[in-house]
Amino acid sequence: MKSVHSVQNRSAQPRLLLTAISLAVLALTNQASAQTDDANMTRVEVTGSSIKRVANEASLPVTSVKAEDLVKQGMTTLADFMMALPQSASLAPSNAGSGTNINLRGLGVNRTLVLLNGRRLANEAIADGYANLDVIPLSAIARVEVLRDGASSIYGSDAIGGVVNFITKTQSEGAQVTLQAVQPEKKGGGDEQRITATWGKGNLERDGWSFYATIDAHQRSRLAASDRAYLSSADVLTALGRPPTLGTGGNATPANFTTPTNKNAQNPYAGKCLAPYSIVGQKGTCVLDANEYGTALYANQQVTFYTRAAKKLSEDHIVSIDYSRGEEFILGTKNPTNALAVNGVNAILPSTSKWYPGGSGGVPAVAGLNNAPLTVTWAVADGGLATTKDVQLNQRVAISDEGTLAGWDYKAGLVIGISERTNYYYSGYFNGQGLLDGLKNGKLNPFGLQDADGKAYLQSISVDGAKNRYSKSTFTGVDLTASRSLTELPGGALAMALGLDLHRDTTEDTKLPITSQVTYANSSPSHGEGQRNVAAIFTEINAPVTKSLELNAAVRADHFNDFGTTVNPKVSFRWEAAKTLMFRGSANTGFRAPTLFDAYGYRLPGATGLTSAKWDDPVLCPGGTPGVAGSGTALPGYVASTVCNTQLPKQTGSNAGLKPEKSKGYTLGVVMEPVKNSMISLDYWNIRMKDMLANLPEQVYFLDPVKYASYFVRNADGTINYINNTIMNLGGQKAAGVDVSGSYNFPKTAYGDFKVGIDGTYLTQFDNQLYDGSPFVSNIGQFGLASNGTTSSFPIITYRWKHTLKLNWAKGNWNSQLTQNYNSKYTDQNLVAKQYWRNINSYKQWNFTTTYAGFKNMQVVAGITNLFNAPPPATNSSLYSFGYLSSASSPIGRAYNVRVTYNF
Repeated sequence: MKSVHSVQNRSAQPRLLLTAISLAVLALTNQASAQTDDANMTRVEVTGSSIKRVANEASLPVTSVKAEDLVKQGMTTLADFMMALPQSASLAPSNAGSGTNINLRGLGVNRTLVLLNGRRLANEAIADGYANLDVIPLSAIARVEVLRDGASSIYGSDAIGGVVNFITKTQSEGAQVTLQAVQPEKKGGGDEQRITATWGKGNLERDGWSFYATIDAHQRSRLAASDRAYLSSADVLTALGRPPTLGTGGNATPANFTTPTNKNAQNPYAGKCLAPYSIVGQKGTCVLDANEYGTALYANQQVTFYTRAAKKLSEDHIVSIDYSRGEEFILGTKNPTNALAVNGVNAILPSTSKWYPGGSGGVPAVAGLNNAPLTVTWAVADGGLATTKDVQLNQRVAISDEGTLAGWDYKAGLVIGISERTNYYYSGYFNGQGLLDGLKNGKLNPFGLQDADGKAYLQSISVDGAKNRYSKSTFTGVDLTASRSLTELPGGALAMALGLDLHRDTTEDTKLPITSQVTYANSSPSHGEGQRNVAAIFTEINAPVTKSLELNAAVRADHFNDFGTTVNPKVSFRWEAAKTLMFRGSANTGFRAPTLFDAYGYRLPGATGLTSAKWDDPVLCPGGTPGVAGSGTALPGYVASTVCNTQLPKQTGSNAGLKPEKSKGYTLGVVMEPVKNSMISLDYWNIRMKDMLANLPEQVYFLDPVKYASYFVRNADGTINYINNTIMNLGGQKAAGVDVSGSYNFPKTAYGDFKVGIDGTYLTQFDNQLYDGSPFVSNIGQFGLASNGTTSSFPIITYRWKHTLKLNWAKGNWNSQLTQNYNSKYTDQNLVAKQYWRNINSYKQWNFTTTYAGFKNMQVVAGITNLFNAPPPATNSSLYSFGYLSSASSPIGRAYNVRVTYNF
């Protein structure tokens, strides 16, 4: 189906505008027409208006970003685009094994629908609730369109927060190679390299066929916390109220220990410890040096491939097929392996070991031990960082047939998508029982580095290279859309569209038996699987009532084989009050079924992991300030390092009793041209949700442990077995704000062309409710109750104001752009002593790029990211172990990037 405006330019018979926004046109109309570059966009005309920018604005708010705009902003990955988007509250992909995902409006990544050429991909394999952007081939992208409004009436479930459509080039002729490098100014890691190659032949209009293929490879090296140690120094953390020496008796090298009669942690190297592996903690104990082992940015690599072939069978009949393949791996790291209890038996060092204090191994004696067995808390420094390799592979084939039949424009499609994710123990992991046996038989020294025998023994119990988890999700769908004009109205053709969408989703997730042997990974064997069939019908009416007023209505009915039927309507309008003034608005309902993982994923009887932050057990480490780790005191008989200021066991997983969440939303906006060559748009948006599917944020349990006491499941000795943190239906959410966009092209001068533009979002409301009937709590500019659920332990950061400002200059072969990405100030989490309560300052990052196209067949782009070397905002939240807001900013600092493209 073709756009009504473009068809009016080509034929006397008007065709249907299936939807009032260009994004939905791409999803439900002629893909080839919608993707033929901005040259075709200029053919769009609206009767009664001569202002092209205003005329092209539709009834729903859409942000469109061309591929060349990404280059001008110095972006190397889609993650860069996602982080800069003002409407996005996404996480920086620093530590996320799930890759890069996008979170429009801060409503959650599984409420933002990601499309490739208007059709779905298979989701990330474990959570199966969102797409990983890293598997989308950047070199194939022509533009990105972001629908900043709910779209369940068009796309069904998942589109409550909005839709992001990545639109690829329809054709490419000749060959092209691009090389790109990013080098941080400061030494260490975080450098990036990228290479792309594209080749194509044929032109659909000229030859009746086209084909092209592109491959894109990108990698980033690990940035260690020690590479930016000044951001997390002891002085900095202490000034934030989180001194690194606050810990007492945790896992370290040399190990701390307790005895059956003395539960106060001791260390034979009291006051010395072992640099660089540990530093002195409280009461003569040793604690790990976070800067030595921490990872600020994980190493990762992506290789993506995309190819497309199209054949024009007749003037109104095109068949196309495209295939995409994206593979990514991330090396995730954590502190060295700890020797943990196995089946209730702790890590014990007997007096028969030569490494017993005062023994033949040379460990200093400790008075009063009397050969008692020692319970050691030991981190195996010899193994280095405990590293996993997380590999994702996403493949998709899409076949499309478009044409005209019996007066109807039709489009039919088939999509087959497969997403796989495999996890390996890469290095530094050991068999847990083997560690305990090595302590018992005297092979292993918990108080220092190993001798030759100890190293050989560690090698014998290493599990490096072993696969521990495999997950797979699939998407198979067919769709058919037909449209035609019905009659003429004063403003044009009254048109109707009918559509059918059938698809099947599957998921499976298996943690392998080896997980029960590697106790430090804190996992256990499990298996979950699920399937879902969805059948949908939809219709849409577009009515140009007058030459200035256009109305649109759509409705979609979806039937889920496991959650029944839902019907979601949407209405919108577009009114040109004057040639330079247009009003628009919409109202819709939304629906989201639990993901297959949420409903059918693993569910184990005990703990499945540890809390992300450190907390005090409210029962066994009482007397402190609620939510402030390290402020309590361990009860007699309990080891402080296991109940105070420590990560506690929690249970995550699926919930068979979930119900779908629902939403209502509306937008109201104005687009105007106050002076020639300018444009301003203001769009108010409002979304209300109920029965939200999410996990409770960790801090909730500890800020009010009495209310949530039932979520703490305890063992017979009173210790925590697990905290129930499974997915559940919470209360509601209210989110609202104003999207602001403006641009101005200055009059041409002899010095070149100058342009300025800004895109921003101002939040007026972002309230969360923990359960139905409880008070709503604001999340604007502060750490509230909004969480990223199973995606990440980091909270959703919702700034009052966020914008991207662009200043552009062009003359001849030169083009330069200065970009500012701005986030407003934030109230810190402040779960520390009151004297350390603070605000997080606003964050401003400036980027500069220059493009030169004066060389034959070559384009050179050079730029500086973080021009003024702004440090990431500091925070006292214990969720951020390095003391800065790593989920919303980068620790790299100033970096230089160069990009060279050669066309053969």
